[in-house]
Amino acid sequence: MTLLTDAADLHDDLVALRHDLHREPEVGLDLPRTQEKILAALDGLPIEVTTGTALSSVTGVLRGGGTGPPVLLRADMDALPVSERSGVSYASQVAGRMHACGHDLHVAMLVGAARLLAPRRAQLPGDVVLMFQPGEEGRRGAAYMIEEGVLDAAGSRPAAAYALHVASAQLPTGWFATRSGPVLGGADVFEVTVRGVGGHASQPHRAKDPVPAACEMVLALQTFVTRAFDVFDPVVLTVGSFHAGTKDNIIPDEARFEASIRSFSELSHAKVKEGAVEVVKGIAAAHGLAVEAGFSMSYPVTVSTEPETEFAMGRIGELFGGDRLVRMPTPVPMAEDFSFVLNDVPGAFVFLGACPPDRDPATAPYNHSAEAAFDDDVMPSGAALLADLALNHPPK
Repeated sequence: MTLLTDAADLHDDLVALRHDLHREPEVGLDLPRTQEKILAALDGLPIEVTTGTALSSVTGVLRGGGTGPPVLLRADMDALPVSERSGVSYASQVAGRMHACGHDLHVAMLVGAARLLAPRRAQLPGDVVLMFQPGEEGRRGAAYMIEEGVLDAAGSRPAAAYALHVASAQLPTGWFATRSGPVLGGADVFEVTVRGVGGHASQPHRAKDPVPAACEMVLALQTFVTRAFDVFDPVVLTVGSFHAGTKDNIIPDEARFEASIRSFSELSHAKVKEGAVEVVKGIAAAHGLAVEAGFSMSYPVTVSTEPETEFAMGRIGELFGGDRLVRMPTPVPMAEDFSFVLNDVPGAFVFLGACPPDRDPATAPYNHSAEAAFDDDVMPSGAALLADLALNHPPK
């Protein structure tokens, strides 16, 4: 039996698991029910399973017949704080939570890969590490798992790491897309508090108004990213939250804003963090105000290494044909904490189109939308690719 045939035979089981996960989504680092379902799905397989202590992670090690280095396969497992409007029959039964990014498919596909690899473990060139990760959505779950030893779970550091991510739009269902180099941007949350002295709106000269200074900072930061960075190595800075004051005739003591910053190289990632702080400090000083500025969350650029990316693209072509593969011309501004894994291990990040067949990929709601929906039928393909990458690694 071929890998694709065996993967197709898993279709109904993977759909049942995915729907079960979708009905009961959990958010953040603590996902006890999701963890239970993964452990049950892996039960009976010849896999060494451990669970996390700081988070509800699951790490599995499948010992291969060869003496080569391990390969790591990752699936993220957390949902989002979104109220579902997808219209699917298996919609979330938990108010205000939804698997709007397709992580339920990721879990099912990695379970499928484990089931495909278990009877083929003698053919594996080395061990396989299965990384089921909570907290991808802004909680740095991958970083916690690295701290707890996921990269050394097999006894030695993986030679390569791979992750698939489904897309509810933009890609036709069943198509794959990736590139070498930056695939996703680095992301930072920049928080600024401008402190002044409050007073009566009719007498601003008796106060130190933080609002005009904060507004000036917002505009200056936009100028900064267009004048300090190469247009071919861009930075995107968006102020998404601005708060000051309680009433029209009161000058407040402080003004606060938060910005999302995206970058596509580690050079720009470091430069924008340093420069943004300098911009707001300079403006505050010019106004005689105090300012607190810093970063509450930081994600590296997700960089796929060329040998592993070319290997993955070659395997996609071998399994599914070259007409189902898109070489991405540019990175995507979203961020991913698989970047923490790829900071330590070479590897590749691959998108898999999962737009339902009754929707147009060009106009369908994208991941994170309350109306996002995903095609179950892509899961055997995803499971087969993950298994194939482990079976055929290292690249020949």
